[in-house]
Amino acid sequence: MREGETMPHHNSLEAGMGTKVVWAGEEEQRVHRATQVPVVVSVAYTYDDMDEWYDVAVGKKPGHIYGRNTNPTVQAFEDKVCALEGAEAATSFSSGMAAISNTLYTFLRPGDRVVSIKDTYGGTNKIFLEFLPAMNIEVTLCPTGDHEAIEAEIKKGCKVVYLETPTNPTVKITDIERVAGAGKAAGALVVVDNTFATPINQNPLQLGADLVLHSATKFLGGHADALGGVACGSRELVEKVYHYREINGASLDPWAAYLLLRGMKTLKLRVERQQQSAMAIAKYLQTKDAVAAVYYPGLENHVNHDVAKKQMRGFGGMLSFALKGGMDAVGILLPKLKYAHRAANLGAVETTYGPARTTSHVECTAEERKAMGIPDGLVRISVGIEDVEDLINDLEQAFKHLS
Repeated sequence: MREGETMPHHNSLEAGMGTKVVWAGEEEQRVHRATQVPVVVSVAYTYDDMDEWYDVAVGKKPGHIYGRNTNPTVQAFEDKVCALEGAEAATSFSSGMAAISNTLYTFLRPGDRVVSIKDTYGGTNKIFLEFLPAMNIEVTLCPTGDHEAIEAEIKKGCKVVYLETPTNPTVKITDIERVAGAGKAAGALVVVDNTFATPINQNPLQLGADLVLHSATKFLGGHADALGGVACGSRELVEKVYHYREINGASLDPWAAYLLLRGMKTLKLRVERQQQSAMAIAKYLQTKDAVAAVYYPGLENHVNHDVAKKQMRGFGGMLSFALKGGMDAVGILLPKLKYAHRAANLGAVETTYGPARTTSHVECTAEERKAMGIPDGLVRISVGIEDVEDLINDLEQAFKHLS
């Protein structure tokens, strides 16, 4: 991350979130009086002045040298994320898992210790259970929501505290401010995956986190057509993550950056619609005899509702439910849905359903999923922007096949 390349462009007046998603980060990258940021696909950038070339290469001047390092379209995407999360700097990646893995590998070394929670995305969980231990890094996974247990483990000493809140797929909530305080007291780096909440509903940096991660593939892009990830926070920390990514090569493609940038313009509108519908669907599912449990932080009976209400501005477009009939019931219900993709994605404008064992935690064994409190009959719903009446009617007709 060279000087001036990932700093967000700020107007003199502080704008609201709905305005930022449309305007932030773009002005510096527009050319030829275009109203939109161009897709710059050049791999390299040419310089006639050797001294200027050197100054850009070593970070004394802003600019671009090589596409694996930085790109103007990618920079506009990073700058917009910075503005939404209130960050000094950001660096982006080819996928959400690249953002997560590169960040962890940047700061952890053999002999270090990381404290996290049991309920994390399956790919993240695999890093904790398989890859980090193989590097002689100690991993402690605490019961999600048990703040006393998390704090106790942090006090024992650790290099990184890693949180995902809400979690995928059981949408459990961790008190970021409380855990971040414990992490700071122990001298640990606090990293938060904010994918489910989005910057519309939650800003972990304001709650004490050091770095915020997103799978931009999901809600930020919102149209299921581009892979990407991003990490943001202080310039000092992001420079370290950028250096790891720069050398290891998980760069964001400029075409994907353009699609993500375009998708983010409607982020606030989409999230507001999705979470309004998610609440209605959650309440509907609570009325069905075939449903054993409904997981949505907006419900007052959700185990972490009070924490969610304290740190979130909205409860998000993700929910899940468990069917009493397990996977047999899931196999009957899901194929009957008309307004649904049965797919391993989330955050898109279309509603998407999927059991955890084939989506979020397909990498995990049945025993590992059980240890994380994920029943085989659990179905994750990523609510789209369709008319909620149609989504509920669609569920109603599908449930009739279970009776």
